[in-house]
Amino acid sequence: MSTPSNDVPAKSFVDDPPPRRPVEPDPADCCGEGCVPCVFDRYDAALERYREALAAWRERHPGVDPDA
Repeated sequence: MSTPSNDVPAKSFVDDPPPRRPVEPDPADCCGEGCVPCVFDRYDAALERYREALAAWRERHPGVDPDA
């Protein structure tokens, strides 16, 4: 189990879990009709929010691997 540099047990992160990566849509999820927003536009926006949230989470939990 990972322990951050301040010696707080990793299980204390249960109250602040890492963000979850959005599920990428299957190519078949796009109808090809030019929808605005397209399912891929929504995914791109969700992915950007995820990256921002993950960066903030990593700042709060230095040295902890969110995938561990």
